[in-house]
Amino acid sequence: MTSPGPVAQRLDATIKQVAEHASYSLLHTLTPDPDATATGEDHDPREVFSGHYVPVKPTPLPDPTLVGYSPTLFAELGFSDDLAHSADFLLIFSGDLKAAPEPMRTHGWATGYALSIYGQEQVQQCPFRTGNGYGDGRALSILEGNFEGRRWEMQLKGAGRTPYCRGGDGRAVLRSSVREFLAQEHMHALGVPTSRSLSLIVSRSEGIQRPWYSENSRSTNPDKWVVDRAAISTRVAPSFLRVGQLELFARRARRQEHPRAEAELEQILVHAIDREYRQEIPTDLELGEQLVRLTRAFRERLTRLVAHWIRVGYCQGNFNSDNCAVGGFTLDYGPFGFMEHFDPAYQPWTGGGRHFAFFNQPRAAQQNFHMFWQTVRTWKGFGEAQLDALDALRKGFPELMKEKLDQVWVAKLGLASDDPTLVRRLLTLMQQTPVDYTIFFRELSDLPDTLTPLRASFYHPPSVDETEWTAWLRDWRTALRLDSGIRTAEQVSQQMKAVNPKYILREWLLVPAYTEAAQGDIRQIHALQAVMTRPYEAQDEDTQGRYYTRKPVDAFGLGGVSHMSCSS
Repeated sequence: MTSPGPVAQRLDATIKQVAEHASYSLLHTLTPDPDATATGEDHDPREVFSGHYVPVKPTPLPDPTLVGYSPTLFAELGFSDDLAHSADFLLIFSGDLKAAPEPMRTHGWATGYALSIYGQEQVQQCPFRTGNGYGDGRALSILEGNFEGRRWEMQLKGAGRTPYCRGGDGRAVLRSSVREFLAQEHMHALGVPTSRSLSLIVSRSEGIQRPWYSENSRSTNPDKWVVDRAAISTRVAPSFLRVGQLELFARRARRQEHPRAEAELEQILVHAIDREYRQEIPTDLELGEQLVRLTRAFRERLTRLVAHWIRVGYCQGNFNSDNCAVGGFTLDYGPFGFMEHFDPAYQPWTGGGRHFAFFNQPRAAQQNFHMFWQTVRTWKGFGEAQLDALDALRKGFPELMKEKLDQVWVAKLGLASDDPTLVRRLLTLMQQTPVDYTIFFRELSDLPDTLTPLRASFYHPPSVDETEWTAWLRDWRTALRLDSGIRTAEQVSQQMKAVNPKYILREWLLVPAYTEAAQGDIRQIHALQAVMTRPYEAQDEDTQGRYYTRKPVDAFGLGGVSHMSCSS
């Protein structure tokens, strides 16, 4: 891997230097589960009735070895590259907190959440049928601190069981860990708000059994059991607060489930402002006004996030409220996928349903915003005018979402102004042909005046008369208004290339990377990391030939490539 350039005040390559920046705002300001153990030895499934978090010790990976780390994130945190290769780093970020120096804690913490699917709260998947068993079943935060002027939280995914594990083993397999490790930094490079990847560590000796697909399987669901290597990825974010997490405390407050329910709701709402929105919301405002501003700011971030997803062809797959970050960034890369051949109904997750399909993501976001609005509105201190303001924010969500999406199509097409008719015509042609979503818009960014360059994105000869494509291309070039003297062709092309990536993380490229990594060969992971963290650059001819190409015909319909179960 290429090391990043010099950064001022890099931390020495010791965990002790990192520990000096520890600052646990969540543990200091929120309430622990009163039934939890002080030691964090709390790994059996149980109901959690109150409190904001449960102290839990991670279960270390046996025989850990480093697969990769993010030089980009290391630079942003002020870490030296040598830190990633230190013995203490390997131990701590594979779950062994005995190596953590003070003031780091020797246990982590897991949090509960409510589960809402498309605005409907669910309890049937909770083993207790109460909803008190939902939460971080295999994700454990282990560190929070201030690094280079920003607060970050670091969370291990796959670090063993928590009280929320619902009978699972709390582990993550190498396959899903590689996908998340690469996807988070790829999305960051694409300019999409996201959690980040610090490191990926695998066990040389522990294997986990999971259902998956046979080679060349066309089955919808996994058709065999496989043993994959256990891994832990460390993801990093300003916080890991989710809409579902806030929902849990609103539900308890509405139902008066315990004497401190209303106080705990207020605590976590204030904590959400402090962790994610304090720069936008002054502390001297009374709390009701702060919460109105929180709701407005979250709505802005959420609509902008989903517009980014549409821009780059990303489908979250499972956009429940527990996978919707309060900070308005992409979180939880489970059954995600980047669309290749254009399909408004693209949905890579076999368990997700059409309601989470590519073009339904704005509607799913609206449902998550509804649950956020309902949560905030549960707080009892609002005045009438503030309640009206909250209701107006909820009512105005579709209009703001449409505005953000209109801006996406203007930018992707390089238009001088919004042209809904031109966009609708294009989307129809793209679906009928069909085209590769990424390659089409990238080739269009060169402002072709004939159809020839665009054919590189066509999966089949067009099923529509090519004169329709030619007519659209002519009308699009007219809409660019290059003859107005305001914008040059070069300026428009550069602007389009800044929003239309050349490279996306295609699933058929990921499969050999994680398959070979399971055998100890991590070269393809590093090669993908190098390309996908520079997705807008042309790069060299060999890279273009390998990564800038349509999905192979024989990959269509393959289980684990075209579709997958939740790849845990």
